Amino acid sequence: MNQYQYQGKLAVVTGASSGIGKAYAIELAARGCHIVLVARSKDKLEALADEIKSKHLVQAYALPSDLSKAGSPRQLAESIAELGLTVDILINNAGIGTYGRFEDMDPEREQAEIMLNTAALVDLTHHFLPGMLKRKDGIVVNVASMAAFVPCAYSAVYGATKAFVLSFSEALWAETRGRGVRVLALCPGATDTGFFDAVGSHDMAAGSALSAPESVVQAGFRGIDRGSSYIVDGRNNYMAAQMGRFLPRPRVALIMERVSRPKAN
Repeated sequence: MNQYQYQGKLAVVTGASSGIGKAYAIELAARGCHIVLVARSKDKLEALADEIKSKHLVQAYALPSDLSKAGSPRQLAESIAELGLTVDILINNAGIGTYGRFEDMDPEREQAEIMLNTAALVDLTHHFLPGMLKRKDGIVVNVASMAAFVPCAYSAVYGATKAFVLSFSEALWAETRGRGVRVLALCPGATDTGFFDAVGSHDMAAGSALSAPESVVQAGFRGIDRGSSYIVDGRNNYMAAQMGRFLPRPRVALIMERVSRPKAN
């Protein structure tokens, strides 16, 4: 498959205030894309928009939004339309995690996790994919995780949402193949972002070495250029993600329980 031409395209990046989302926004801008930055933090988005505009000479728009709230994806799409913008690239990166025994988790936070990690992602794709298909040009990258490949004890809801993202993305890849739109599930392992600080524990990383967000983003670009349905960042991560293909599912679940078990227990 040919390399995608990014110059002059408009990309929407969710979760853009830090980590993988910020790295994606900066790299897309360096490739000539105009950027719509989406996250909850208005100050961080506006600072990043100013940086992108001055350094890369493209347009950058800061649109704060809490996508875990019902109706927020629709409101975001309306705001983008009011600016007269046409979305060519959608990077569904926004997500949160929870870690600990399921019975101890805050149900409201886990509902917000489901809304943000899955429902908002689907809703935004509904808003922007049809236009891409009509123009026969576009990209949708859904940021999943290595957690998509295995049952994740102590992060059961997070892992389930990422399994949803992987399955959804692979199905869309098959539906849209040959129609001008590239769909990719980007599956990073543990990454050096503020994710684990927000979760409240680094035990969720299960001792894995942390990848740089920029490495994850470059994997995403490789996956798009190859026409892949999914890509895992890092050879060791890829090998670990294949564990479920070779071992019985109960054994995989028990292995994940052992390596992910909170150290305080």
